[in-house]
Amino acid sequence: MIDQFGRRIEYLRVSVTDKCNLRCVYCMPLHGMPWMRHAELLTYEEIEHIVRIMAGMGLRRVRITGGEPLVRKDLPELVRMIAGVPEIDDLSLSTNAVLLAEHAETLRQAGIRRVNVSLDSLRPERVDEIARRAGSFSRIMAGFEAAERVGFDPIKVNVVLMKGANDDEIEDFAAITRERPWHVRFIELMPTGSNLELSAKQFFSCQEALRRLRAVDRLEPVAGPRGNGPALYHRFPGAPGTVGVITPMSHTYCDRCNRMRLTADGHLRPCLFGSLQTNLRDPLRAGEDVARLIEQTLSVKPERHNLVQGSVQGSGGLVALSQTGG
Repeated sequence: MIDQFGRRIEYLRVSVTDKCNLRCVYCMPLHGMPWMRHAELLTYEEIEHIVRIMAGMGLRRVRITGGEPLVRKDLPELVRMIAGVPEIDDLSLSTNAVLLAEHAETLRQAGIRRVNVSLDSLRPERVDEIARRAGSFSRIMAGFEAAERVGFDPIKVNVVLMKGANDDEIEDFAAITRERPWHVRFIELMPTGSNLELSAKQFFSCQEALRRLRAVDRLEPVAGPRGNGPALYHRFPGAPGTVGVITPMSHTYCDRCNRMRLTADGHLRPCLFGSLQTNLRDPLRAGEDVARLIEQTLSVKPERHNLVQGSVQGSGGLVALSQTGG
């Protein structure tokens, strides 16, 4: 799958639900969203069917996301189904890890090989405040322990930077990479309809984060772990882990975008942001061949996003990142 700008599209992020058991301040409104009805969601069989079609067109990597994907019932069954598609050689999971401890072993046996875990502070009270759910920190830490125990590799830690909320922990997060083979990735805050004030007032640049870390010790640019996407990675001398930055606002990485996104209700989006999307669910349920629709969506994949900090411009009307899987 080659788009109009010559980018090879081989990666699909599959959202299995719009629901989440947390309410992170940058991702979702405090009281949640109007949830999709169960009948609106793609079935696991429909997801597998779309993945098989795209695999025949060049898809090689799939990441399962949400909302929080582990709140959807019997998720390991979907994992087994996708893992059974011969062309798919990389199957991963993005999670907040609140439920990971109880599902890690089953997911590993089903076919998940690596995980990305969201963790925005190393202080329990801050995690609860950012996630707006008490008791989250201990369950997330149990999820990390389970991820290590069952052998997920690599383990990536996603940290959304927010001025005045967690920017004083940058050095602490980076220090983890000196002790553990984890890959800490700092992510710039992206604006949606529900976080405009936050994104306008509390934006913190990843370039500033790197500047502070270079004052601690020398950072060496490195290739990064398997599954390297938009992050650029660095390593402290001799460290087993890496420090990555994902910079959607200060520096675009759209020129090397290799992905599309499938929403929980069956819309194929060529870009996380913007208004372009194609309904695959209804034609699929009507017995139509959706390969043509996938090709059409690929043909209109934009060259770049048009996000503006603190503005809905370019977000395509997204109220929350949970709507598309982030």
